[in-house]
Parts: sequence; C-alpha cells; structure tokens
Amino acid sequence: MTVKNETMAARAEEIFPLLQQWRRHLHQFPELSFEEYETAKFVVEQLSQMPGMHIQTGIAKTGVVGTLSTGSGPTIAIRADMDALPITEKSDQPYCSKNNGVMHACGHDAHTTILLGAAKLLSEQMAEGKLQGTVKFLFQPAEENADDKGLTGAPYMIREGVLDGVHAVIALHMNPENPYGEVLVHDGYSMANVDTFQATVMGRGGHCAYPHLGSDPIWMLGPVFQALHGIVARRVSPLEPAVISIGCVEAGSTFNVIPTEATVKGTLRSYDPAIRELLISELEKAFSIVKNLGGNYTLHVVRGEPALNNDPRINGWFRQTIAELWPECKIISRPFGLGGEDFGWMTHIVPGAMIFLGAATPDGIIRDLHTPIFDIDERALSMGAAIFADTASKFLQGIYQL
Repeated sequence: MTVKNETMAARAEEIFPLLQQWRRHLHQFPELSFEEYETAKFVVEQLSQMPGMHIQTGIAKTGVVGTLSTGSGPTIAIRADMDALPITEKSDQPYCSKNNGVMHACGHDAHTTILLGAAKLLSEQMAEGKLQGTVKFLFQPAEENADDKGLTGAPYMIREGVLDGVHAVIALHMNPENPYGEVLVHDGYSMANVDTFQATVMGRGGHCAYPHLGSDPIWMLGPVFQALHGIVARRVSPLEPAVISIGCVEAGSTFNVIPTEATVKGTLRSYDPAIRELLISELEKAFSIVKNLGGNYTLHVVRGEPALNNDPRINGWFRQTIAELWPECKIISRPFGLGGEDFGWMTHIVPGAMIFLGAATPDGIIRDLHTPIFDIDERALSMGAAIFADTASKFLQGIYQL
C-alpha cells in the first residue's frame, strides 16, 4: 500500500528496519506468562532512549509502563502483551526461537514491537511540543495463561492502577487470516467471555462382569453429554454466539474395573453477559441428571476474562486514521471470534477498542495463531505503529473526542 507523504505512516515506514530488528530479537527469545524478565528488560532499554519517557517496572510482576506527559490534558493508554506460548517452533527462519519449547505463536513479539514503535513516534512529537496530555504505554505480561489464582496479567495491571485517570485505551492483535492491507474493526462484543469448568461424576464402581451391582459413572456421562451439547442448540437463541466444548474426560485405569469417578473438563464461550449466566445455569442442570441415575456430582466453574467490548466511538477513530493514512486499505466489520482476550478486562473498566491487523504471510501458507509455523508479514509492524501513534496523537490534539 502507498502512504501519503509527511504522515505518521510515512514516518513509521522510515523506522521499519528498527521495528523489524526489534521484532526478530523478541521472536528469538520468547518467555512464558509471568516469566517475561528478559523481554521486560529489552523494553526498558528501548524506552529509556526516548525523550521524556518515565518508566515503571515490576507492574503485575514483569510488566512495564512507559509514560509521556505534559502534565495536563487528556490521557490515553495503549496496551501490548509480551508473553509467548509453550510450543516448539517449526521454522527455518534465522530468527527462529532459541528458547526450546517456547514460541511467539500468537504475535505478542509483534505487539510489543509495535507499541515500542508508537512510543518512539509519539515521544518525538511530544518533544517537539506538538501534543498536550498523557500517553501510557502498557507492556502487559501473561495474556495467554493465568497464575494459580486464576488471573492473567490485565486484571493485575488494573489493580496496580495503570488505568487510573485514563480516558481511553487501545490495542491491536495480529491476524494471520487476512493479508497486509486489511483490518478488522468491529463495534461491540468482538471476542468471548471465557469460562472453564471441571465436574466429577461419582458412582460406586465395581467389577465389569457385574455392572448391575455397582453404579457406573461412565454410563451416566452419556445423557449428561447429550444434555451439554443440547444447551447451545436448544437453550440459546441461534442469533447469539455461544459454545460449550469438552476438552478432557478421565475415568478408570484398567479393562475390567468400573471406576468410582469420572472427571470432565471443558470451556464455555459467549458474548452477551446474560448468555454467559445461562450457560453456567444450564451446565449445572445437565450434570444434575446423574442424581436420577444413582450417582452424584461436583461442579466447579472458573470465570475467566470478560468479553472484549469495543467502543464504537474509539473504533471510529481507528476507521478515520486508517482511511486517511491508507485510503485503499480494506476495513472489515466482523467479530473476531470466540477466542479469549484479557484486554476485555480493560475495556470493562474504561472505553476501549482492539483491532485485528491483517498480517498473513505472502507465501500463501496458512500460519494460524498458536501453531508451530505461525509467522507474520512484517510490513504490519510499521502499519500498526502508525495506527497507534496517529490515533493517540489526534486524541491528544482534540481531533478525536469521546
């Protein structure tokens, strides 16, 4: 795509070699959730070279917050996640992961790079006296996995006050399904409420040759599963996004013993809060069937991140920025799916929005998120940095308003 001269996009293209260098360094040294020590150190090293940048470390354990401020005016926050996944990369690229069994398979190396790029562009503008207000750069740990308390990085950062006084918060995500030059911008619920459950069905067990003398928890699961998979089909409106999936069933240890227990683990996905509550309620009813079959059960539901709720006003900023900088860019309005994104915690607190930035590799190979061959079209780095910087700049200048 061509860009207009003397725009934020043109400036972002000028620093593309630096962005590419940053991204490839981060890709080679991925770190798991709440273990992003070297990543955070790298972020601090780059931020410290930017004029006027105030840096805080150790936020939510390994997070970093950079702040540019004139002391008065509006405040906008821009968020990027930093963690990687426990995946072994399958790539012959020179920047392939050097940390065995860990990989940036979700593009968080790109997100971190893009936010650093935006910080560089905005620090230059602020040093020139062109902006009035505050920009907070949120380098968040642990988007992928929760700790032993069931929490990811976003709620911890919120607890530590990173959104205090913030009027708007923005973010983006790599999108390997769409090519460079296409951006998904969707108003309202765009990613799912994520809840997980674990249930134990209890019987009496016994000898497989004499099933009538015991109470078989595996047999009881038959009608339970039928009820579970009927919830979305018959209890939820076909117009409402919702999913119940079972990911694990464990029972027994040998061929001739009926076990006393069977364990089921799964996930619930939804957009609307009312549907979220309905799924949990119907889940309880489905497992209660075993009581009529001579068994009993326990059910534990863990409520994860809330649905990503994109503010239409902020999405309007994104649409205007993209249209002005890249007139031929294709803006697509559709939800991002029923995956989870803990940025939903932030949009739950202050007005915010996330876009999905087209980054499919031009080789035609499908490189999906969370796969060992994931990679991106690196041209998305300068595009993302320009979108962040231009949107924040216009907000601080009063061009964009809530």
